[in-house]
Amino acid sequence: MTLVTVLVVLFAALGVFFTMVAAVGVLRLPDVYTRSHAATKADTLGAGFAILAVGIYFGTAGELLRVGLLLVFVYITNPTAAHAITRAAYSQDIEIWTTDGNDEEGSR
Repeated sequence: MTLVTVLVVLFAALGVFFTMVAAVGVLRLPDVYTRSHAATKADTLGAGFAILAVGIYFGTAGELLRVGLLLVFVYITNPTAAHAITRAAYSQDIEIWTTDGNDEEGSR
């Protein structure tokens, strides 16, 4: 295996891992605020690693420029969209999840 192949496989695997972490976070966390946090952080990393793997695979100067611009776009728009969603949820008085007094450990 060449170094390029190893890097592509590594970054693609990291992209899949962080995307799966985001999916698990969306399914397991209790409210819109924590779900948004999990999805934004992990999915942004997952998309970044996957896009980086594509850029390394194709490797031409034009493709690397496009990948760089796409990474900048993703890293700016994902957190901005998550902020807008959570701000809209807050303005609609969506309640924040809290533990009730019966839970000894403070978790579900």
